[in-house]
Amino acid sequence: MDAAEFRRRGKEMVDFVADYQENIEHRRVYPDVEPGYLRSMIPSEAPLEPESYEDVLRDVDRVIMPGVTHWLSPHFYAYYANSTSFPSILADLLSSGIGTIGFTWAANPACSELETVMLDWLGKMLQLPEDFLSETQGQGGGVIQGTASEATLMALLSARLKTVKCVQESDPQRSEADIISKLIAYTSEEAHSSVEKASIIGGVVIRMVPTDEHFSVRAETLEKMVAEDKATGYIPFFFCATLGTTPCCAFDKIDELGPICNAENIWMHIDAAYAGCAFICPEFRPLLNGVEVIWGMSFFNPFSIQQAMHLCFYFFLPLHLFSTSLSPHLSSDSQHWGIPMARRFRSLKLWFVFRMYGLRGLQAFIRKHVELAKTFENLVRGDNNFEICAEVVMGLVCFRLKGSDELNKALLKQITRTGKIYLVPCKLRGRFVLRFVVCGRTTELRHIQEAWKHITELSSELLQNLFDHEGKEN
Repeated sequence: MDAAEFRRRGKEMVDFVADYQENIEHRRVYPDVEPGYLRSMIPSEAPLEPESYEDVLRDVDRVIMPGVTHWLSPHFYAYYANSTSFPSILADLLSSGIGTIGFTWAANPACSELETVMLDWLGKMLQLPEDFLSETQGQGGGVIQGTASEATLMALLSARLKTVKCVQESDPQRSEADIISKLIAYTSEEAHSSVEKASIIGGVVIRMVPTDEHFSVRAETLEKMVAEDKATGYIPFFFCATLGTTPCCAFDKIDELGPICNAENIWMHIDAAYAGCAFICPEFRPLLNGVEVIWGMSFFNPFSIQQAMHLCFYFFLPLHLFSTSLSPHLSSDSQHWGIPMARRFRSLKLWFVFRMYGLRGLQAFIRKHVELAKTFENLVRGDNNFEICAEVVMGLVCFRLKGSDELNKALLKQITRTGKIYLVPCKLRGRFVLRFVVCGRTTELRHIQEAWKHITELSSELLQNLFDHEGKEN
């Protein structure tokens, strides 16, 4: 493919993506395929000779689309879906076209500097303290990690390095292995599984902290657990709080928890992968109160992470990986801020989206999702067959049919089988609960109403079958 054909095919692909997104609501949101469906549809080996672009594109429709779960569909209410916008897609195209690997300032000055500035823009939108920003004389700054899971792992590994160093300063004879064997981390029992995975990778013990009636971690509970563990010889070193838990979008009380972590020299990290973006809205910003006492969050990893990782890796760097930057802020190359060394030009997506939506546009986008979720909550509350299972704060509604877990599992099975909408479950206090998340860019009121109508029709069939079955038994 030469430049001339790329121009033509690129325009065709833009049309393909635009058509796909414009008509996505007419597709079955959850694919009707079985595991392993794809292997028999394509050759077992790569072709020896080039194939035509037309053949490849035909196979997108034949092979790929039948197995796609349409995350951008207005009928997708599962997980916490991403809301890809057209500006971000164009920025992705530009990033791929530039093809940079921005691991140092010298490798691509624009890549390094734009990411630094965009994270400052985000920090200001979130009204974070100045110490979180790289433009100040503090030790702040942000870096784009691949996922929230990666951010949590980086925070835990950095906390581990920092704690080992601190302990050895007071007890030089103590080995690193002995110290690590005594380290203990904490997180909510409602936290994402990636936090526990991070502890496994980091080789440390982790304890799940029980939550209150609102599924939030409270200060007195954590304080008691820390005291118990210290009394038995453990070294508490890391706590991952969550603002917007995956099961029910609960919020740990970081304004209570932060002072305890500071007093005990515990690194406090915040996972705000879903709810964090909503803090740009003034009405949701109070949920972030207390952020000034933490070490890092899913959006931000302050300079201490760079210090910890730089301490670990600096002396092993070959000469060609040293930066030629003269700025004290830019010399903190991103290769020291995460596990991968190579980095894509991802900050272009932030730059495009921030500029083409503006703060007010992004706030309106978030508020619309919350409003639609509240509409769905009201529909659920208006039906005596259903119940709400957790407070609805943002775009997630946790609900269930009144009755057994088996009844709710049967309802979800029917919802998935029809493929009209897509939901996933969670467990709250041991009960099987359905999650309904509004995240789609194109989701409108009519989609919420259609989804509820579909759910109630399926539930009515289930309840009628249950009634008929019980009637026959009697």
